[in-house]
Amino acid sequence: MEPPREGGEMAALRAAKRALRGELRQRLRALGAAEKQRQSRLLSRKVIDHPKYQESKRIAIFLSMPDEIQTEEIIKDIFMQGKECFIPRYKPHSNHMDMLKLSSAEDISSLTLTSWNILQPSDDDSVREEALAGGGLDLIFMPGLGFDKKGNRLGRGKGYYDTYLERCMKHPSGKPYTIALAFREQICESVPVAENDVQIDEILYEDC
Repeated sequence: MEPPREGGEMAALRAAKRALRGELRQRLRALGAAEKQRQSRLLSRKVIDHPKYQESKRIAIFLSMPDEIQTEEIIKDIFMQGKECFIPRYKPHSNHMDMLKLSSAEDISSLTLTSWNILQPSDDDSVREEALAGGGLDLIFMPGLGFDKKGNRLGRGKGYYDTYLERCMKHPSGKPYTIALAFREQICESVPVAENDVQIDEILYEDC
């Protein structure tokens, strides 16, 4: 019997990812606002006490959507500690993302709201430093829909972070340390992955 063709394997992988995304979105919809806030506060404390965070100077972090760990407290601490903060600017209809420098926590209020309901620097903002055009990054906090304990991540299907990490690997400073921030409801037994899906160094959640 001949082995399954690559196309069939990829179709099966895509179907498995799609099914898991549906299940995780359902789990996240069932999470109440108070519980999200409780877990977010707990994770903010874990991050602030984390040795990798403490030793990092240039940090990329996402601005949270409603179904993600809320990152406001971490962003405030980044500036309080005198570290440099970079946030994503996603290019629509592509898998391209840049990490642009935020000047302060208050700077967030000047950002543009995209059609995806995400705050980010506008497309014509050419003033902000892009992390890889400068000294690279020491640490990236990763969002996602689901994670397993081996460091596999299920994103939203666009490939922004995987593509960006490939670019990081070509930078003289090398690949930054990656930490995913997750609600415990986002931890899965196993996440289906392809060869080009980049593993995360560490996943932080309530019970870890």
